Amino acid sequence: MRGGLSKTFAVLSAAGLLAVSACGNSGDGGSGDTASKDVTVFTWWADGGEKAGLDGLVSVFNTDCKDYKFVNSAVAGGAGSNAKQVLANDLQAGKPPSTFQAHAGAELKDYINAGQVDDVSGLYKDYGLDTAFPKNLIDQLTVDGKIYSIPANVHRANVVWTNPTVLKKGSIDATKAPATVDAWIADLTKLKNAGVKAPLAISKGFAQEMLVEAVLLGELGTDTFNGLWDGKTDWAGANVTAALNKYKTLLSFTNVDRESIDWPDALQYVNKGQAGYTLMGDWVAAQQLADKVPDTAYTYWPSPGTAGTFQFLSDSFTLPTNGADPDGAKCWLKTVGSAEGQKAFNTKKGSIPARSDANPADYPKYQQAAMADWKKDKIAPSCAHGSACSAGQNNDILSALSQFSGAQDVAKLQTGLGAAMKTS
Repeated sequence: MRGGLSKTFAVLSAAGLLAVSACGNSGDGGSGDTASKDVTVFTWWADGGEKAGLDGLVSVFNTDCKDYKFVNSAVAGGAGSNAKQVLANDLQAGKPPSTFQAHAGAELKDYINAGQVDDVSGLYKDYGLDTAFPKNLIDQLTVDGKIYSIPANVHRANVVWTNPTVLKKGSIDATKAPATVDAWIADLTKLKNAGVKAPLAISKGFAQEMLVEAVLLGELGTDTFNGLWDGKTDWAGANVTAALNKYKTLLSFTNVDRESIDWPDALQYVNKGQAGYTLMGDWVAAQQLADKVPDTAYTYWPSPGTAGTFQFLSDSFTLPTNGADPDGAKCWLKTVGSAEGQKAFNTKKGSIPARSDANPADYPKYQQAAMADWKKDKIAPSCAHGSACSAGQNNDILSALSQFSGAQDVAKLQTGLGAAMKTS
C-alpha cells in the first residue's frame, strides 16, 4: 500500500472536535457529587463500523467528561436520510439535541441560513484545532469566514472496488486502474462480452450521484470539477455534456434492479462474483469487506481519471442554537476533536483522523495509505455527501438522476443539474 491509492486505496477521516472549559478537569465533579447532565448526541450511526466508531468516542467521552451522561439519539436507515428528516422536524419544533451529526461543508448552509447552528470558530482557536487540522480541510469547512461544525472523520468517495476473479474473465488486471473513463468502458465491454451480465454494480439514490460525480471529476479534472460547485464552471458546457454521455454509457453496464437496491446489495453482487466493479466510499472496507483479504478477494483504486485527487466527505458535529446543555455539548465536541477521541473513532470506523499530528503507526496499512494520500492529493468535494452543495440542492440533483435512470435523456439531466445548483 506504499503507492497510496494506486492499487489499494485510501481512506480518511477527520475527527471532530472541541469543547470548552466545562470539560476541563471535571473529574468526578470536584465536590464528589455524582449528579449528571444528559448530552443528547444525534447521529445516523446505528450499525456496523459506524456504531463501533461511535462507541469508541463514547468511551473517551465517559472518561474525559464525567460530569455528563451520553444519551444516544441515533436514527437508523436511509444512509442518513431518515435521521435528517427526524432532525428537521425536531429543529422546526424548537427542540434541538445537544449536538447533531451533519456532513461538513456546504450541506450546513441550510442550518446556517435557518439560524439553527452556532459559530464554533472560537473553539478551534481555544483548543488549537486551527493548527491541528490541515488548512485545506479548514478552508472547506469555512463559510463566510466562520466555521459551524467539527469534523469527526474524513472519508474518500472516489473509489472503485473490484472482484479480481470476475475481471480475469475479461483478461483484465484488477490491480491497475483504467487511466480514463473511456478505458474503463472498454474493460466493461470485455466483461460483458465474456458473459458477465452486469459488469458494474450500482444502487439507487446517492450511489448513482457518486458515480456521475466520479465521471465528471475524471473527465473535467479537479479544478474544473470544483468549479461546478462554486459557479466557476458552466454546467451547460460541452465538456459537461460529453462527461454525462459517458455516464449514460456506464449505466448500460449496470444491473437492471439499480433503482430498487441499496449500496450493500450492489457490493454483494461484486462479492458473489456477479459483477466486476462497484463504486462506493471507503467505508466499504470497515463495514462490508473486513473479513476478506485485500488484493486477493478484492482490489480498489481511485475511479478512472481521478488518481491524485481525493474526493472527500466528512461527518461532523455542530453546536445547535439554543441546544440542550451547551457546556456538555462542547465537552462532546472536545472529545471528538481530541487525539484520543479521533483514534478511538477512526480505528473502528475505517476512516482516518483529521488531525495532522496523528501517528500513522496507530492505524492499519489501509488507513496509513489514506493518510498519505490525504496529505499529498488535490482535494475535491462531494455533493452526494454534503461537502459541495446544500441539502436542498442535493435533493434536486437526486431527483434529476432518478428521472435520468429511466428516461436516459442527457440534455434534460444536464439542464436539471444546472438548475439545481442555481437554487439556494
